[in-house]
Amino acid sequence: MKQLSLSVFALLVLNGFNSQAQVEKYAETLKEDDLKRHLTYISSDEMEGRDTGSKGQKKVGQYIESHFKALDLKPIAPQKDGSLGYQQYFNLYKSGWKESYVIINGKKKVFFKDYYPVGLVNIPEEKAIETVFVGYGIKNENYNDYKGLKVKDKAVIFLEGSPNDPTNKLKLTASDWTGTNGTKQKAKIAELMGASFVFEVSAAEAEKFKTLGAERKAVLSRFNRMALKQSEKGNEATPMPTFVISEEMAVQMLDTKLKNLTKYKESLSLKTLKSKKKTSIKIKSERGEDLVETSNIMGFMEGTDQKDEVIVVSAHYDHVGIDDKGQIYNGADDDGSGTTAVLELAEAFAKAKADGNGPKRSILFLLVTGEEKGLLGSRYFTDVDPIVPLNKIMCDINIDMIGRIDKKHANNENYVYVIGSDKLSSELHQISEEANKKSMNLELDYEFNDPKDPNRFYYRSDHYNFAKNNIPVVFYFTGVHEDYHKPTDDVEKIMFPKYNKIVKVIFYTIWDLGNRTKKIVVDSNKQ
Repeated sequence: MKQLSLSVFALLVLNGFNSQAQVEKYAETLKEDDLKRHLTYISSDEMEGRDTGSKGQKKVGQYIESHFKALDLKPIAPQKDGSLGYQQYFNLYKSGWKESYVIINGKKKVFFKDYYPVGLVNIPEEKAIETVFVGYGIKNENYNDYKGLKVKDKAVIFLEGSPNDPTNKLKLTASDWTGTNGTKQKAKIAELMGASFVFEVSAAEAEKFKTLGAERKAVLSRFNRMALKQSEKGNEATPMPTFVISEEMAVQMLDTKLKNLTKYKESLSLKTLKSKKKTSIKIKSERGEDLVETSNIMGFMEGTDQKDEVIVVSAHYDHVGIDDKGQIYNGADDDGSGTTAVLELAEAFAKAKADGNGPKRSILFLLVTGEEKGLLGSRYFTDVDPIVPLNKIMCDINIDMIGRIDKKHANNENYVYVIGSDKLSSELHQISEEANKKSMNLELDYEFNDPKDPNRFYYRSDHYNFAKNNIPVVFYFTGVHEDYHKPTDDVEKIMFPKYNKIVKVIFYTIWDLGNRTKKIVVDSNKQ
């Protein structure tokens, strides 16, 4: 019996050594040069910033698919023709302004350049309408800009703010008529007077107005985000269509000269421009929804023993595209670094499997779309079409931005933020820490794992759609830097030696998860 016990012990020790030798062998196949090769292509100008559903993103999708095919990973996504493929296609609904313009004397003015909307203005059909100048658009018991004017079913034009009245002769409180509240109050008066549209003439100079237009576009863009479902409320719009226009556009609408507009502002007679002839404009500002076809991409590696237990390794391969100035946002770190890490991890495990050392558990290498639009691709996978049933997924290892460093770690690049590892499984947290000690021994920073952290990164990347379904997660991240969501997030700034170390830590973590005897337990709820 003693001999048998010793033999068993010796076998276990030998297997342990073999396992350690194997993980080290395949971890060493993760090379900086390979990471750089993939990332240089994925974050090149040719990909045009990989905006969700764009031509550039689809090119990257084909590149990922070709890589998975070459590794002999299994396609598991049902296709329209009944076959299985690597891409899980679906549609998103993109709301926003489609065609928007104002035409004055045959000349078309540019949306967000010459003028911009206040709120979600929706004018789906072109309308020709007469304009009426109403001074400052003020009407109360002491003062009436509408006196003698007929504005029913017309577009009123008024100046921003209130008249220049240093002696308070007009008995107006200037603060009541300035800023956002002043504009709303004037628009309400115009609506009560029967007007159909409102145009407020900005007091900003030409260059400042351009900045205001760009800022307004950025603010309103949050209402243009994509969605998994078509809007049930339709295209809601502000009750009184209201626009802010530049002084240059105003003088064209009023058929006057800038000097006359300036003179009016300086006068208290309030008659200078009211005698001008009536003018008409054509206007359209259509809001709607467009279908955007996109896809998640996945390659499946079947396990040897516990093949029904699946580890998901995820990253998002979309970014934010090109801005109005034609600048390409290449997103090398966000999340080209995560995408490339998944490609390299898949290759390392494919080499192990080819040598007969594949993991006991199955691994799904998952590149998701729509993260930049609200975690939509991962939500589609978990909530709409879980090709791998959620009850078979043991955990999700998510990678988002691991190629740079943040200000906090300017003097120590050998770190990685670990988020979520203890939220649902104490075992997963322990495995993550032990894998790091066995490999690169990086500083594991848990600052962003704190529920009180104001950045709330735990809720801001694709792992969260797994965590909300009670699936344990680990999120690897190196923090926000000065090029985050800027056109300067380029491959030349990626720190490949440090980046490669993090990929190796992740490899060790997945190796342990894939080959351990028992499935990790879900024993905590710290979300």
